[in-house]
Amino acid sequence: MERHLFLFVTADEAVFLAPTMYDTQLAAETPVSSIRTWDDGDDPTTLLATLGDELGIESGHLLVDDRMWARFTQDLRETFPEATFGLASQLLNDLRIRKDERELDHLRAAATVADDVSTAIRSLGADAIGLTETELADEIENRLSAAGGSSVSFETVVGSGPNGARPHHRHTDRTIQRGDPVVLDFGTVVESYPSDQTRTVVFAGDPPAGFEDAHDAVLAAQKAAIRAVEPGIEAQAVDHAARNVLDERGYGDRFIHRTGHGVGLEVHEPPYITDGNDRELEPGMVFSIEPGVYLDDEFGIRIEDLVVVTDEGCERLNRSPRTWEPVTGADD
Repeated sequence: MERHLFLFVTADEAVFLAPTMYDTQLAAETPVSSIRTWDDGDDPTTLLATLGDELGIESGHLLVDDRMWARFTQDLRETFPEATFGLASQLLNDLRIRKDERELDHLRAAATVADDVSTAIRSLGADAIGLTETELADEIENRLSAAGGSSVSFETVVGSGPNGARPHHRHTDRTIQRGDPVVLDFGTVVESYPSDQTRTVVFAGDPPAGFEDAHDAVLAAQKAAIRAVEPGIEAQAVDHAARNVLDERGYGDRFIHRTGHGVGLEVHEPPYITDGNDRELEPGMVFSIEPGVYLDDEFGIRIEDLVVVTDEGCERLNRSPRTWEPVTGADD
């Protein structure tokens, strides 16, 4: 928001600095009992300076939220010129990177909802022809909500035909046509934990030349990466396993993004499954494995599942079919 709302957490206490309008809401919805408020028309940095003095942080080391607005970090720096600054992720990443059983149960539940909706949407077959990408995205989101999701994990991706060649395409008014490969990337949130899965389907008609070979290569790359997951290997080894398959199949230069990203309270968080990341995998880490092939002005293909590292290897959280034809059954 555009108003100053800070939560300060020290070794001894937690204190909100917030607009007066949030006083009752914060008291009711959080366990924090200390709330300092300011009114519209006040200069919130005056109260900020007073609070900094009380907490003894005016010359300390402050860790700020990684996505805090620049205007607020600037106010902090100007109010506490003697302080040094870092990112909260320096402290929180290692606390969050391994999920406990409660968290895994929520992630499994979110993945199941996404799987069920994915299978249902891909069983539409020829009924999806003539819908716009946006209409199909709306249908996906309505079904996620009806199945128990509290919100979408991110803006739903429906990339048909040449739009699928853009990895972060969302959805437009382009009409889905016979023979179009359609990239479907979506997820939902259950108990604050998101799912994230991708399938590529041809709802009706014959796919374009080269599509079947490319889809087979992407699926082989994803399976190789999943087989590579085990405790003690470096995250980059999983990336290499997927990339090696696509290199061998002649699609290496068309795989233009990392193989995966961690998933937890955020849909993108460590560990990142990319070349150069030598972080060793540990049981309880959850991340996506999502190789893809993107042919400009033709089509795109991506297949994505979430996995959790176990003591022996990994558990695949998504179990919906990975074939490109319309489907109704369970995956291998």
